[in-house]
Amino acid sequence: MRTYNASPMYRSIVGFDRLAALLDAAAKTESAGGYPPYNIESVGENAYRIEIAVAGFKAEELTLEARENVLTVSGRKADNDTGRRFLHQGLAARNFDRRFQLADYVVVSSAELADGLLSIDLKRELPESLKPRQIPIATPKAPLIEAGAA
Repeated sequence: MRTYNASPMYRSIVGFDRLAALLDAAAKTESAGGYPPYNIESVGENAYRIEIAVAGFKAEELTLEARENVLTVSGRKADNDTGRRFLHQGLAARNFDRRFQLADYVVVSSAELADGLLSIDLKRELPESLKPRQIPIATPKAPLIEAGAA
């Protein structure tokens, strides 16, 4: 995998430093490994769903935190070593932290754990000041000329 150094761009761009930081963060996130696997789905014009495979985790072992446009999903397995002796252990039960960069005004609307999948619903909520609006156009009124005025 190639890595790119964005620092030369900082000399010639103004106001795009947040975009460059997002690109750097995305590159670091992708190199962090693939556990647990996940899907990101667009379910509407302003709605998204993230599904994360968390087989073996209970709801109380998972935490979701949204802070400053970053959604962090963490899983911490409780020590359940009750003398079990595995001949083969193919189910991963390790701790994880998975981070997702969220665009501005994207908020988590709900989360649900079912059948080993953690589904996180997201939606974009634009403030009223940023929504498109119609601007009325005013026209000057022409003065009325009365018929009997001479």
